[in-house]
Amino acid sequence: MADDERVDLVDLVHNNDLTGIRLWLAEHPPYEIADELARMDSHLAIIPFRLLDKDRELEVFEELEPVHQQEILIGLRDGAFRELLEEMDPDDRARLIGEAPAKIATRALAGLSPAERKMTAALLGYPEESVGRYMTPETVVLHRDLTVGRALEVVRAKGADAETVYTLPVVDDGRRLAGTVQLSDLVVSAPETLIKDIVDVLVPRVRATEPAEGAARLMQEANLVALPVVDSEERFVGLLTFDDALELIEAADSEDIARQSGASPVAGHYVAASVLRLARARSVWLFLLIVASTLTVNVMQGFEATLEQVTALALFVPMLTGTGGNVGSQSATAIVRALAVGEVRVRDLPKVAWKECRVGFLLGIMLAAIALLIGSFLVGVQIAVAVATSVVAVCTWAAIIGSTMPLLARRVGVDPAVVSAPLVSTLVDATGLLIYFTVARAILGV
Repeated sequence: MADDERVDLVDLVHNNDLTGIRLWLAEHPPYEIADELARMDSHLAIIPFRLLDKDRELEVFEELEPVHQQEILIGLRDGAFRELLEEMDPDDRARLIGEAPAKIATRALAGLSPAERKMTAALLGYPEESVGRYMTPETVVLHRDLTVGRALEVVRAKGADAETVYTLPVVDDGRRLAGTVQLSDLVVSAPETLIKDIVDVLVPRVRATEPAEGAARLMQEANLVALPVVDSEERFVGLLTFDDALELIEAADSEDIARQSGASPVAGHYVAASVLRLARARSVWLFLLIVASTLTVNVMQGFEATLEQVTALALFVPMLTGTGGNVGSQSATAIVRALAVGEVRVRDLPKVAWKECRVGFLLGIMLAAIALLIGSFLVGVQIAVAVATSVVAVCTWAAIIGSTMPLLARRVGVDPAVVSAPLVSTLVDATGLLIYFTVARAILGV
């Protein structure tokens, strides 16, 4: 169906068409319903949510971001509130409560059964953004001395209560992780085979206190469906599953993109975000950058006498600053991404700086040829040579700055994305002008 012919859920809600809403909900999968709810104001979203069948309500709810889950919970009565939270997976519930205001968090914990409250409290005891906050403790654990036949019986008995049975942790007598075994391996193995003979002892594992994003990236690199999580004594405590890993990577990438553009990340759906909220997220860095851009004004003021003698130099200032800023931004973006996916480490700084120096120099040579040709035609060969030489120097310098700043930021514990494109561009503008006027003075003798 074409977009202009498609029935819009928000229109059905505005028209109070309950029959139409029920039909729309029945025809769409949970992730599409969640996306539509996230686009609505909270007082509207609660209407179709209450009309969902009980068996689909939880599926849709768990597809929502925590900020939108909180809005839904506020609109529910106590009974529905408690029932929904009780049925959630422990890791999803811990994430929701961890990000919720104190009032909602207290109400949520108070409404849980003792067993679920204990499980949730244990997950909330781990540091924010650690693997422990995102792992699931609801798993089927196998002892290494079991036979395959007995292990399959355990999976059948306990699998319904587990979040996943595709990857099964294997432990010893002290519950220390021995490795994992895949359900597919159990199915194709002889019943009398011992688990310890087919366990994968080399499977990667992470500590529960380690950063969750790093664990998710590890799963991506190792192509894992689930990643075992252990405590400080190598005892198994849970699994990080692929769906949570995907959400972690998506959230991290979204945050990096926002920071690379000089903005703070905005939680929730863009369509539902208010104008004031979006402006506030972008304003802080713009204020800082406009203050930083005064460096450029100071440089221009310092070379005012040079500009008075050779006014043609001013014609190429936008080209120099724009080119340098773009080269620096490209370099910074490449390194931030390489850091995120583990291709570059802080200790690679000298190697990265030397490589980007050569890349910037090569780009400068190519762009300088164009600048020399255009400049010779417009203002004469002598000034064109000064501009072309400056382009080479500025591009080389911009590539070095753009590549080293994210690495230096990581070394001092600052998010590399924060010091990327906008800040690099502003810094290169000021230093690029300093290079330009210094080179022009030397070549033109002014």
